[in-house]
Amino acid sequence: MKVPTPVTDPNRFLRVLDDPNIQLLVRLQDQLLHVSADFWRRRKALNIHLPITTSSISSPMGLGSDSSPVAIEMFGQHTYLADSMQFLLEYGCRIAPEGAWYLMPSFRGEEADKTHLNQFFHSEAEIRGSLKDVQKVVADYILALSKAALEEFSTEIAAAAGTLDHIESMIDIGSIPEMTLDQAVEHLGEASPCVVHDPAGFRTITREGEHRLMNEISPILWVTHFDQMSVPFYQADEPGTDKARNADLLFGMGEIVGAGERHVDGEQTRKALAHRQVAEQDYDWYVRMKTERPLLTSGFGLGVERWLMWLLRHDDIRDLQLVPRLNGIALAP
Repeated sequence: MKVPTPVTDPNRFLRVLDDPNIQLLVRLQDQLLHVSADFWRRRKALNIHLPITTSSISSPMGLGSDSSPVAIEMFGQHTYLADSMQFLLEYGCRIAPEGAWYLMPSFRGEEADKTHLNQFFHSEAEIRGSLKDVQKVVADYILALSKAALEEFSTEIAAAAGTLDHIESMIDIGSIPEMTLDQAVEHLGEASPCVVHDPAGFRTITREGEHRLMNEISPILWVTHFDQMSVPFYQADEPGTDKARNADLLFGMGEIVGAGERHVDGEQTRKALAHRQVAEQDYDWYVRMKTERPLLTSGFGLGVERWLMWLLRHDDIRDLQLVPRLNGIALAP
């Protein structure tokens, strides 16, 4: 894919109108919405309309997270732009027996780079069931998206990406290979620069480490059961261990899907908050929901622009927006 006009060019909004790559990008975005709606309609999951503001941020709550919240003042109230609406999807699961989903913007405060956007689109869902259950749903969803893209846009994608092999491999893979974080660290080497040892006592894998795993193990790979303290409080614990019931799906640029099982009840959630020294009052409604309506749910989030990076084999996510937004920079339109 040819790199379009830089996002900071004040004339970009006019230059890109005739760019075939931008035209393909918009059509792929449109297709993803329709395929997603059809996928969840077949499963009888409900689309939930949610606000873009929240008092309950989620992504920055893990010590191993690389994201930060976007705080705003709105009519005298301190709140946040949504970094994820996972908590409200859990709420929706108590109304929707077959699950709840949405496709909407998410906002992050960290610096934008080749794999991070300040404002991106999130395809998120929550279902009743375990981590294994939601991993199966993710695999089915990725398969549906891949088949649709190949069927409708094979010629255009081949011209932009130079190949269709990656999509055909995704469709043909069958069962996605899986390894635990412990196994990934053993493969990479405890002393490898690809493994970060945090002073708080947990490990994370760098982007370079993700690429090594994809090159040396499988180009499409689940990495599961991260060190408990590296993930947010809402990820369920694996009993009798210091691991979490979570999973990242790696392909293309690295992590494109993050998934996890949630705590069932209020007591489990309170323990997780206390363990991470997160103030319970900030999540009072969430704990009360778990106490009054305990339920086993699991969910996932797919970064739409990261998906499109993989589809088009492009190396800079900042190019994959019709209307770019970068924190601290005024951009038109």
